[in-house]
Amino acid sequence: MPRVRCACSGPGVHALGQVCSVPQHRQIAFALWQAQALRSLRAVPAAPPGPGRGGPSRRPGMLSSGGRAGAGPGASGARGRCHTGGGSRRCGPMGSRAAGGGQPPDDGVSEAVGETSRRLTREQLFTIIAAASINFSSMICYSILGPFFPSEAEKKGASNTIVGLIFGCFALFNFLTSLILGNYLSEIGAKFMFVAGMFVSGCVTILFGMLDRVPSGPMFISFCFLVRAMDAISFAAAITASFSILAKAFPTNIATVLGSLEIFSGLGLVLGPPLGGFLYQSFGYEVPFITLGCVVLALVPVNMCILPKYDSTPRKESFWKLILLPKVLILCLIIFSLSGCLGFMDPTMSLFILKKFKLPAGYVGLVFLGLAVSYSVSSPLLGLLSDKLPYIRKWLLIFGNLITAVCLFMLGPAPVLHIESQLWMFVLVLVLIGFSLGMSAIPVFPEILQCAYENGFEEGLSLLGLVSGLFNAMWSLGAFVGPILGGFLNEELGFEWAAAIQGGWPLLSGIATGIFYIIEATRKSSSSSLQNPPGDNEERTRLMDNET
Repeated sequence: MPRVRCACSGPGVHALGQVCSVPQHRQIAFALWQAQALRSLRAVPAAPPGPGRGGPSRRPGMLSSGGRAGAGPGASGARGRCHTGGGSRRCGPMGSRAAGGGQPPDDGVSEAVGETSRRLTREQLFTIIAAASINFSSMICYSILGPFFPSEAEKKGASNTIVGLIFGCFALFNFLTSLILGNYLSEIGAKFMFVAGMFVSGCVTILFGMLDRVPSGPMFISFCFLVRAMDAISFAAAITASFSILAKAFPTNIATVLGSLEIFSGLGLVLGPPLGGFLYQSFGYEVPFITLGCVVLALVPVNMCILPKYDSTPRKESFWKLILLPKVLILCLIIFSLSGCLGFMDPTMSLFILKKFKLPAGYVGLVFLGLAVSYSVSSPLLGLLSDKLPYIRKWLLIFGNLITAVCLFMLGPAPVLHIESQLWMFVLVLVLIGFSLGMSAIPVFPEILQCAYENGFEEGLSLLGLVSGLFNAMWSLGAFVGPILGGFLNEELGFEWAAAIQGGWPLLSGIATGIFYIIEATRKSSSSSLQNPPGDNEERTRLMDNET
């Protein structure tokens, strides 16, 4: 196999198709390998197709000794970005472009692979259908309670505080179980966890519709907490498995897929309250839950048939090693702050709209559409942008958080601004919040994956389970804290000041993200200048000429 000598000082000798284990040598090794590959392409004439083609006429970088595409260092083949550590070579699914490298393809093979990957395979299409079904069903079952459950619970002897805790326990149990289930995803199996979670959720949703037959008082309240907790656990299992399967099926464009699927999440949130209210008024308390539960159960055998089964490997990754990475901590803060801001609006915004704008109760849901529609429409576009131009993810994260903070400051608006609140301005701010939430939320998942690969984590369902479990857990924690803190601030200070104070979370996360990326860029610049002093340019040029 041809060998290329590293231009750095030190014994860096690299075999073609491998990356040096010394970090300082990787960049130059790739440049030398790419130059040699281009020279070989110019030197070898095109061979006619047929069984006789092979041997010396095969283009470098096309196949490695294992028969996989894109074997050269930094090659942007189908398997993505390669990392080294501990003497072993590991490839992550983010790809050279998704990792922010931006290297051009070494030859036409990578372009052909990229062209083929744009066309969905049968497995990918079925995976999207299954994930869309769980996104839609989970959100519609979550939001259906809003219009009528509080009044029914009051008839059964539950106070407003107890009703709020019943709503909040969903997010709390979702947070706790997401971490555990994500940690053991590879042992349980992604497909089994997905299908089992969906089956239990359908049964529990039907069971929730039977609670009106339970005697009033402590027994009713206890059963509400129990059933709601079981619902949270089941959906945590299905959503965690769904994220992992999507990341496995779409390794190079996960942000685009997640953004597109947010359309179904938004659709579930939008349709849940009006559908639940209509079924409740027309048929009573039981019918909304029984109807949705049966729909979820009907989707279980469908997903059992169409959802691909991915091989599981034993768990090797450490949860604490992942979450203690500085970049991952910053990204977790972003998830928590965004979810907390959304959760703050649930118990407070409808009351403010009714009191401030004197709108009929039926029109309050239409005001909420401004946020839901803008988020659902912008998410696929922002996901596509995040995958095509991965280097702008940091700017999406920073400015998305800062815009969210400014919008929450203007939502009331804050009394310090002395601006009279008007309905058109309120709806406009909600539209901007929906867009800014998409800017911040969509790039987080691929950023955590990229950070994990850069720090030596191995590709596989084990890591994907950790990342998806962490993402869902942080989102659920924000959904639990946001309504509690928002309700307290709204009661003590009013909605205007409560919204402004709640905007401090995305402001803090935006500033922290900006500071982190500035420090990271400074370190990379200093490291690059130390690795590539000006005097080494002549030596690198001379060594490359000698290879010719």
